[in-house]
Amino acid sequence: MMTQASLFCKGLSEVLIKRSVNLSGHATSMALEPEFWAVLERMAEGRSLAALIGEIDDARGDQPLASACRVAALRWVEGRCSTLFPLAGKGLG
Repeated sequence: MMTQASLFCKGLSEVLIKRSVNLSGHATSMALEPEFWAVLERMAEGRSLAALIGEIDDARGDQPLASACRVAALRWVEGRCSTLFPLAGKGLG
């Protein structure tokens, strides 16, 4: 039986893509799903990906960098969705 979660996740990549970025003069590698890399690239909007990840790194506190990048990507998408669909999640419909 297909659950709602399994239907949502169907077709998502199971492969992690590892990239190296230079943060504060230090090379750091991070592995994320391609879908998260795609969102981070959109978030960068004219800046380098390293600059965006540097900003996330500066604000993450004790959270692992990969986790902080995933959360930042999800929040960015959520913000774009709420702008495009302002009534989504309001219990209307």
